Amino acid sequence: MIQNGYILAIESSCDDTGAAVLYNGKILANKFATQAVHAQYGGVVPELASRAHQRNIVPVVDIALKEAGISAQDLSAIVYTQGPGLMGSLLVGASFGKSMALSLGIPSLGVNHMRGHILSHFAQRPEDTLALPSFPYLSLIVSGGHTLFVLVKGYSDMTILGRSLDDAAGEAFDKSAKMLGLPYPGGPLIDKHAKAGQAVFTFNKPRVANLDMSFSGLKTSILNFLKKEIVSDPNFITENLEDICASIQTSIVEILIEKTKTALEQTEVQDIALAGGVAANSALRQAFLTLAQEKCLSCHIPPFEYCTDNAAMIGIAGYFALKEGISPDVDSLAHPNLPF
Repeated sequence: MIQNGYILAIESSCDDTGAAVLYNGKILANKFATQAVHAQYGGVVPELASRAHQRNIVPVVDIALKEAGISAQDLSAIVYTQGPGLMGSLLVGASFGKSMALSLGIPSLGVNHMRGHILSHFAQRPEDTLALPSFPYLSLIVSGGHTLFVLVKGYSDMTILGRSLDDAAGEAFDKSAKMLGLPYPGGPLIDKHAKAGQAVFTFNKPRVANLDMSFSGLKTSILNFLKKEIVSDPNFITENLEDICASIQTSIVEILIEKTKTALEQTEVQDIALAGGVAANSALRQAFLTLAQEKCLSCHIPPFEYCTDNAAMIGIAGYFALKEGISPDVDSLAHPNLPF
């Protein structure tokens, strides 16, 4: 059981190589290296991602240790992303983390990437004063690969209430951006252009029972709409880009907020939390805050640094797991479809 000391965290589930250092559960350093190579392909290329991780992981870990003011010999444990994610990318982080831990004679532990997002609100530096969620709380995780509602009763007590049955919300953003001719990653660009537009176009919203969601039908509706408009006006996208982006963003946000209202009716929690890469979207953040105000709830949205994939969230999830007595396992394997 590790309760105190320095922990090194490694995140390599997709295309960002991250390393963080924690001391007694507080973030001392959180560094990462992005991979610009994927932009020219319109999406993440797994083989290129794993090769970039191999190049980046040593310098990123070195920078994180130096920023924290410690050496590798000061570490008490190493945690890393075990899954879900891209197999090649996960293997780089997991192999490095376990090998480094073995060389230092300290324990290592694989962490579920989604649990990292859920607990990202607890990733704070020593000087931070943000209010922390109180258990139980409702967590909406929105990223490029996952969209799900989780009832969080404790650091290790979590229950999935609903999830997207097909595309994730972040995927819907990026694929819609690609239809508009915007470069990858397109989600942030839709957010940028939407600020100058109006949601004057409407798209079909899939109706899914309970707290499950679907974004594939919305994506198809957007594609059919664009095809139809381009036939009569080849310059339609260029001339209406801001309004199209605003309309796409509004549709996605409305689906998420409508489902959040249903989840609140079922759980009756007093705290709601938003996390994941799409939690950086300005419209979704504002809609989530507005909903919390209307319902008189405590709202928690992590700083932008902890929204996208980062090692700090893996570190805090690993810290609580070790603190609660989860046994380190050097034989654990990277798992691209790691169960929640």
